[in-house]
Amino acid sequence: MSERPDNMAPVARLYAFLLVFLLCSVALVARAVNLQIVDTEFLQDQGEARFLREVEIPTRRGNILDRNGEPLAVSTPVDSVWVNPKVLLQTPENIIPLARVLEVDADEIERRLTQRSSREFVWLRRRLDPDDSSAIEALGIPGVFLQKEYRRFYPAGEVTSHLIGFTNIDDIGQEGLELAYNDWLQGKPGLKRIIRDRLGRTVEHVEIVREAVPGHDLNLTIDRRLQYLAYRELKSTVLKHGARSGSVVVMDVKSGEVLAMVNQPYYNPNKANFDNDGLRNRAITDVFEPGSVMKPFAVASALETGRWAPTTPIDTTPGRISISGHTISDHHNYGPIDLTRLITKSSNVAATKVALDLDPEHMWNTLDRFGFGDVTGSGFPGESAGVLRNHRRWRRVEQATIAYGYGISVTVLQLAEAFAALADEGRLRRPSLVMGANNPPVSVLDPEIARQVADMLETVTGPEGTGKAARVKNYRVSGKTGTSRKASAAGYASRYIASFAGFAPSSNPRLVAVAVVNDPSGEAYYGGLVAAPLFSTVMEGALRLLNVPPDDYQVMVTQAETDGSGVEP
Repeated sequence: MSERPDNMAPVARLYAFLLVFLLCSVALVARAVNLQIVDTEFLQDQGEARFLREVEIPTRRGNILDRNGEPLAVSTPVDSVWVNPKVLLQTPENIIPLARVLEVDADEIERRLTQRSSREFVWLRRRLDPDDSSAIEALGIPGVFLQKEYRRFYPAGEVTSHLIGFTNIDDIGQEGLELAYNDWLQGKPGLKRIIRDRLGRTVEHVEIVREAVPGHDLNLTIDRRLQYLAYRELKSTVLKHGARSGSVVVMDVKSGEVLAMVNQPYYNPNKANFDNDGLRNRAITDVFEPGSVMKPFAVASALETGRWAPTTPIDTTPGRISISGHTISDHHNYGPIDLTRLITKSSNVAATKVALDLDPEHMWNTLDRFGFGDVTGSGFPGESAGVLRNHRRWRRVEQATIAYGYGISVTVLQLAEAFAALADEGRLRRPSLVMGANNPPVSVLDPEIARQVADMLETVTGPEGTGKAARVKNYRVSGKTGTSRKASAAGYASRYIASFAGFAPSSNPRLVAVAVVNDPSGEAYYGGLVAAPLFSTVMEGALRLLNVPPDDYQVMVTQAETDGSGVEP
């Protein structure tokens, strides 16, 4: 018996390896043939059915709150509806019930989708009402989807609209503080990867690429209670006198914080259609010739010279004066009066004589220090600086008219800022609309002179003053009336702006308020008849809401004896 050669074992192993390799190759070829030919349609369907996408994670815009934490602007989660035209157009009969829920024409929807048929994403309507959202979800139409967004809502509506402003459909600030602080409020949307099927449905959340960062809240200096009060009284006054427009500003004397700012006409930021005439925050953006409310600043400038004192006599006889061919008149011939009575009776003739005694540069410098001709720094979009021409360009008659409020233009907020400085012993603070603002006072007038002017202003609400209607029961009030004619292309027309600016309590001023009514109709158009009563109701309500104590109990007793009423606790 013969034996196999030793070299046969390696050959056998080689053949075995080749056989295994051949079998694997055959299997791979068969699989490839199956994938390329037999299962082609199935694989294409699976590839089309699932695809990776990066989608935005919506984030909440910051709330706007009043000084007490009450909401003035909030963002609420809502659904928006979008469609995949490629899918929805395959079943056009589904467009009809969808259009019925949205209350739009079905043909219009089909036309829009046909024009965008190559897209996979088309907004149909943003920020749905909850009922519409539920109805669309219940339909279960292929190619129609709901996506969460945020809608801005303003709880106070028209009452705070001019100050707060509004956002657009993409929640970006368009007006007011929504615009000014948009970067602070807006936040940063997040980003995530998802897998969607061919119908646009999310089948898997893969990962968070970037976390959503909500916007910051914004706390305002506004007191919503005072805002409602001022708005109600201003609206009532404008309607009563058939006026074109009006504004009221209430400010804290000691801090410069604006507690209320309202305007007429109004708009509702919760509605889509706005009247452009009602959009402006007139208290900040509109300028006007203020009239006699400027006289205290001319008097302050005179007192600074040392040549004038509150008792310095001025002869206004015969009640008019001619300057460079222009006649300046008083309503009555007041005869010999002093500087204090100039304020009490609001004499244009006396103000003219005082102004013409002053060096133009000195008078201009006084007005400039009080902030006239410059923005207040409130940060509000579109704030006006007013108009205060350089003293080198003043004509003699212009220097005279500026003293009683013509030839100079101001905003309501500027007047509030300036009168607050008179109330606070010559310390001027820039008005602030946002809590926490660094607002140190700047001395613009000698404290003693400021006190003298403040004392003069209290006589305006006294028995012989032009502003008796500005009184507030149980409180001493200081202020000044203003009545100015409106300029037109043909000169000054028989149309007026009525104003009153003042502060209370006079013994320790806490609040300053400015009321301006533009173009009141009828015989009652004077500041003392139109704006002074508005000031009184707003100031009275504000003092009581803030629990500001009266000047003293004896004042209450004296007033009670005068009007025959009892002393209120």
